[in-house]
Amino acid sequence: MSALLLRRARLGAAVRDVLVDTGRVRAVADDLSAGAPGLPELPAGTEVVDLDGGTLLPGLTDAHVHLDQWAAVRRRIDVSAARSAAEAAALVVHGLGGVPPEPGALVLGQGFRDALWARPPDAAALDAVLPGVPVVLASGDMHTAWLSSTAAELLGFDAPTGVVREHAAMEVFARAGGVPDDVLDGWVLEAASAAAARGVTAVVDLEYGDLVTTWARRAALRPGGPALRVRAGVWVDRLEETIAAGLRSGDPLPGIGDPVAADRVRLGPLKVFVDGSLGTRTAFCSHAYPGATHPEAHGLLRTPLPELERLLRRAGAAGLDLAVHAIGDRATAVALDGFAAAGCTGRIEHAQQVHPDDLPRFAELGVVASVQPRHAVDDRDAADQHWAGATGWAFPYRALVEAGAGLVLGSDAPVAPLDPWDGIASAVHRSLDERAAWHPEQHLDLDVALAAASGGRRAVRVGDVADLVVVAEPPAAVLARDGVRGLRATEVQGTLVAGRWTHRSGPLG
Repeated sequence: MSALLLRRARLGAAVRDVLVDTGRVRAVADDLSAGAPGLPELPAGTEVVDLDGGTLLPGLTDAHVHLDQWAAVRRRIDVSAARSAAEAAALVVHGLGGVPPEPGALVLGQGFRDALWARPPDAAALDAVLPGVPVVLASGDMHTAWLSSTAAELLGFDAPTGVVREHAAMEVFARAGGVPDDVLDGWVLEAASAAAARGVTAVVDLEYGDLVTTWARRAALRPGGPALRVRAGVWVDRLEETIAAGLRSGDPLPGIGDPVAADRVRLGPLKVFVDGSLGTRTAFCSHAYPGATHPEAHGLLRTPLPELERLLRRAGAAGLDLAVHAIGDRATAVALDGFAAAGCTGRIEHAQQVHPDDLPRFAELGVVASVQPRHAVDDRDAADQHWAGATGWAFPYRALVEAGAGLVLGSDAPVAPLDPWDGIASAVHRSLDERAAWHPEQHLDLDVALAAASGGRRAVRVGDVADLVVVAEPPAAVLARDGVRGLRATEVQGTLVAGRWTHRSGPLG
């Protein structure tokens, strides 16, 4: 791989040259045209690219995605605008465009949010408008599957109401989304390239399934592998076989011969669920859900503390990183208790509701909060209704930072778009419409949000891995001039992974 000289790169307030060689930032100086300090001349074959004052930033990381689902969602019927089950069913009909599906072919839709609906979804609503047609709709939070009667029969699910939640829902999505491996692989690699075009250099893929096998196969499909780094997660049902294979987090996946691809695609963390979600009303909370009288009135505890402690001890001792899904405040407390009891550390995924008493425990235990800021603006109305009286500690990003917690940002795609600028904008201003910001006391400063979206890196420094992004203007200038809408639309001109271009456009194209 040849060296790369980035001329006239804006780094903060200064415009400087940056030399990249063997995958790392090797020098930063006012003028490197004659070589770096200590080098008599530039390495042979150095590519020279003039950024002309373009801003050079650390590459952006999406710390929580489901890439198969994100790639597939781009090809499903969008029902996110539905305000009732009848409207969702009508959107499915509209999405078919008057063309009946092939006999037995599944019709897939995405994005319904029923937390504010007067009546819950059921199979009858789909059966009424599409009789005999197998229809599967995924909720916006991916924790609920809504099936027509024909779909439930076709997929072999006992779903009298047509609605299944949590692990059963994820089984539905896995069965319903089945397309040939080569087709899905192509979709996913295309989605990875689209993410690179938004400045993403790395993702943590927590898709349900055998990601070790899947990503080892995908890594071989293109020279150099996907257009970004992938950390392939492990679910609890594959924990023992992963340990038996001798794999540790950070290891290249077995069988990848291309050294560039092997560097990009590595094993990620173990994922453990403590509870469900706000949208499905299964997040495990101190406050009962309004009007709920059933045994799960406070949500669903999917992994009790003793089992959580066992899993964390087992995986941690085997060298696996740990990612614990916890959304409600009681679930977050259980997750923190699990880390404390197991004597290890890791990440809490989502941490959407954190009791004030638990805020300092993140820093005390060295637990990172892996959060998705777009959820705060998408779920504000659902939170106001279902977490009434407890929204003061919902999506508490600033409070976590002030308590010393490490923070990383993600999208949870397809629950939110795989676009880091959308997440950064949602973190610095919690509103998507003309309404005032929701709980603005929890806004993050832009520099904090950028660092959280960059794996903690705040600047481009000598010695860093050359995972970098070039944007047309400094984000602070865009925010000051155009507000959060402008920040969401940030122009990405180039993306580099280990010093290799994964995206170039505009003046760099």
